[in-house]
Amino acid sequence: MSQILSLEESTTVIYPSEDGEPLAETYDHMYAILMTLEVLRQYLSGRQATVLADQFLYYSQGFPRLRVAPDVMVIFNVSPGGRDNYKIWEEGEVPTVIFEMTSPSTRSQDMEFKKTLYEQLGVEEYWLFDPRGEWIPEQLRGYRLGNEVYELIEDSYSVALGLRLAVEERLISFYRGDTGERLLLPEELRVAWQQERERAEQERERAEQERERAEILAAQLRALGVEPEA
Repeated sequence: MSQILSLEESTTVIYPSEDGEPLAETYDHMYAILMTLEVLRQYLSGRQATVLADQFLYYSQGFPRLRVAPDVMVIFNVSPGGRDNYKIWEEGEVPTVIFEMTSPSTRSQDMEFKKTLYEQLGVEEYWLFDPRGEWIPEQLRGYRLGNEVYELIEDSYSVALGLRLAVEERLISFYRGDTGERLLLPEELRVAWQQERERAEQERERAEQERERAEILAAQLRALGVEPEA
């Protein structure tokens, strides 16, 4: 008796993790992607969330051609760490925030296809960053999902992230909504860590010097027949 196999049983669907395309078209766009990725990864460290950059987002099971590669995407309520690609049906969560580092050559796709797609998928916030200010005069423009359609964010505040966004030179800067503190870039974090390490070492040396002075003083008092107070 012949047996008819279903498409799922007889065909292995391949979901590629790369397409050979470059990460970004210019250094400014690439640097903005990498810095946004690292700053948000550090900010969300220890939380059930992941931040991915330039990796395929598959949104329709069984159809590997239906994919997009957001420059940076933040997904909450998933295990931390990297992925080769992101399949919505496997993870069970749609990205919460997506950033696209845009340019005149990607303007149409970013403002039409991707904006409509992210809106339909239910991505809460969609941010466009034009590091060179080539078509977005203010360089940064955000949209928030409201009544199933995107509405322009007027105050540059990300409710989903709890951060205020600002443009500083050709990067997005992030400020905590609760303290106003700016999130440090990786190099700034390294410098701050080094400074804190040096400060702690100086404190240790001062404490050691104080201990040695106290021991010398106690010895001098004993030589005079006076017992130092405990």
